[in-house]
Amino acid sequence: MVKKVLCSDQACGGDRKGAAARVFEAARDLFYRRGIRAVGVDEIVSQAGVTKPSLYRAFASKDDLVAACLTESARGSTADLDALLAELPDDPEAQLRAIVRHFARKIADPGFRGCPLSNTAVEFPEPGHPGRAVLETCKANLRGRMVGIARGLPQVDAETLADGLILLIEGAMASHHIFGSQGPSGSLIACGDQLISSHLVRTPA
Repeated sequence: MVKKVLCSDQACGGDRKGAAARVFEAARDLFYRRGIRAVGVDEIVSQAGVTKPSLYRAFASKDDLVAACLTESARGSTADLDALLAELPDDPEAQLRAIVRHFARKIADPGFRGCPLSNTAVEFPEPGHPGRAVLETCKANLRGRMVGIARGLPQVDAETLADGLILLIEGAMASHHIFGSQGPSGSLIACGDQLISSHLVRTPA
């Protein structure tokens, strides 16, 4: 069972962070920049400035630490989308276009190194890894949300449209590893807009 570590502003902010919070932040940074398998527990505690027993008091294992990091990434991603979509109520077309632009902005960030959830799925194909349940749930929730939004459009195959947009987004994030921001990922917004427009059926005035 993953030990739940709350990384609230009070716990993680300021100069005097608890050992669990420092481990968590160091692990998230290292896992994202270097990959999970490439980073060992010794490196995590060294960067966090804590002892190995401190890590294991907060997390039962490295796998549980991975799952905790992914859970926080999923929570942050969901919160960002909640805030974005709340600004566009009752406008499913605008919401879908905004989702595409949201991911395009993330990809264009200089520090972008792929989606942490998708990266983990590649590193850990085995279904029993604690992190897979987290990432699979998050990705399924995103697909469900996009299908639900697409159903608000008239005469649209909602699942096909949502799946097409997800394929574009995931493809853009994956291609960034090879081509960078100047490669195919730079066309995400244009491709997303064209896909959405191609699914819309408008009645002539």
